[in-house]
Amino acid sequence: MRWLSFLRDGRATFGIVSGEGVVDAGALAPDLADLKAAIAAGRLEALGRAAAERAADLPLAGLEYLPVITDPAKILCAGLNYKAHQEETGRGAGDAYPTIFVRFAAAQVAHGEAMWRPRESERLDFEGEIALVIGKPGRRIAREDWLDHVAGFAPYNDGSVRDWQRHTTQFTPGKNFARTGGFGPWMMTPDEVGDPDALEITTRLNGEVMQNAKARDLIFGFGELVAYCSAFTELEAGDVIVTGTPGGVGGARKPPVWMKAGDTIEIDVKPVGTLVNPVANEPTGQEN
Repeated sequence: MRWLSFLRDGRATFGIVSGEGVVDAGALAPDLADLKAAIAAGRLEALGRAAAERAADLPLAGLEYLPVITDPAKILCAGLNYKAHQEETGRGAGDAYPTIFVRFAAAQVAHGEAMWRPRESERLDFEGEIALVIGKPGRRIAREDWLDHVAGFAPYNDGSVRDWQRHTTQFTPGKNFARTGGFGPWMMTPDEVGDPDALEITTRLNGEVMQNAKARDLIFGFGELVAYCSAFTELEAGDVIVTGTPGGVGGARKPPVWMKAGDTIEIDVKPVGTLVNPVANEPTGQEN
């Protein structure tokens, strides 16, 4: 199944994709606040069965999406996790452990919404990635048991403000400008994904392919990332692990290719779906 979060009549809810529409599963379970709550309650399967018997409530066309998980307690991101990306950056080769940094939920943006190029920089870069949404909580999860703890897979764009990312060796500032982390349009459950290592990610900027790789090309695979992250923190239902970007990022190109207002960036994860975001300059008046 493909699960998503969206707005219906101005109210946040969640549901499943049904053909060219969406069934509002939140209306079937008003006691659940959102998709994260449904995952934590272990009710996705039952709600999915109930929703599958209903006609779509809304068409996908014109739907106002929200990030798949609107308020994850943790977004843990793996850096430098494809060999080609290590080579183009000159970093990470031979590292014995994954590079992990954090992204904040407030920095996310939904499918169809504009990613913002901040006023502080012109170096907004794309990073197409595969995200894991945690279903079953756990601490010190064995690598071979990782899939038991995953509720779904989703496209992610870890939009990066490169000069701020490289102010120091710490990535956090460049990864958390407002509306730079695209997450959507939905997550697909493991039973429909099939072989996770066969997931294929393609990034297109204005229709031109910029990145392409398969999950089997990851240096630290899904199981290793789940095991490593759960060793230092308990993974909770609705947490997100963003698994790394392939080679081909804009900052490594000659000349560099930065996202700018008017661009369209697409992150296509087969067979899950395609995350599409226009790019806009951050509007004025955002200061608190």
